[in-house]
Amino acid sequence: MRIRTACPALAKCEQFNGMWVALDGCRYDPNTRQPVEGDVVDADEDLAELCARMRETGRSSCTILLCDDDVLVESSRTWPAQPPARTADSR
Repeated sequence: MRIRTACPALAKCEQFNGMWVALDGCRYDPNTRQPVEGDVVDADEDLAELCARMRETGRSSCTILLCDDDVLVESSRTWPAQPPARTADSR
């Protein structure tokens, strides 16, 4: 299975609803660092089964997401472009 899809469309796809989905070749939003597009390479309702198959096929750098209703990934925090500089007081 290899389906190129946008992540918002993936969240609404009935085929993957309630499943863990492995994405490869992802493109990420530079502000939120969340995937916005990727190739679906595998999916399963059981995360452990999905991870075992991914390990067996040598796919060790995929992004794995849970497709659940309308929300694929939700982040309540936005990350700065660069981490704050460390000072002697921040240790």
